[in-house]
Amino acid sequence: MLSSLIIFAQEEGEEVIDSTQIVDSPDVDNDYGPTFALDEVIIFDKLKFKSYAKKVDYYILRRKVHKVYPYAKLASERLLTMNKILDTISKKRVKKRYIKRMQEYIEDEFTEELKKMTRTEGQILIKLIHRQTGETAFDLIKEYRSGWKAFWYNTTASMFDLSLKEEYEPFKNENDFIIEDILQRAFAAKTLEKQEPAFNLSYADLIEKWRK
Repeated sequence: MLSSLIIFAQEEGEEVIDSTQIVDSPDVDNDYGPTFALDEVIIFDKLKFKSYAKKVDYYILRRKVHKVYPYAKLASERLLTMNKILDTISKKRVKKRYIKRMQEYIEDEFTEELKKMTRTEGQILIKLIHRQTGETAFDLIKEYRSGWKAFWYNTTASMFDLSLKEEYEPFKNENDFIIEDILQRAFAAKTLEKQEPAFNLSYADLIEKWRK
């Protein structure tokens, strides 16, 4: 049955993740042979485009998502580490000094790379930071660098058609859904390292919604 399913999916041109593992069958009266322990299997719809231009747009977006996602993932990891350490510090003065030191470290590590990003890549990064941390870039700056600086950062970003208050909303925004679809395909193909989003996000529910 499993073989038939795989062959059918391949004929339909859909991507299949085969995560089958054979395990020993339990010792029972009737010998049914080996049993199969199956991991979650996602069968993706075949990509279809209304025009060649739409196809080009999709692959440009995919390239940008693949480029930007690792930075959002790293931002989440850095934030998690920083918050764990901050929880162990009681004095405000010491906390402030630690946050400043972390800020300088992150800026030294990533500023030059971030400067090379296009406007569109910046927009995607802002959305993915929200996906991975559960907070907008504006709120993160406000929390760790004061509200006044967050205001000016957002004002400056708006000059380049960027808002640090942007949220990742794949259930409401079709472009965000396409980004999520790109991520899920990349996770399945192991071209990007999977990191769970900071909030509940069901890919199956997304597919059902946008199919309708």
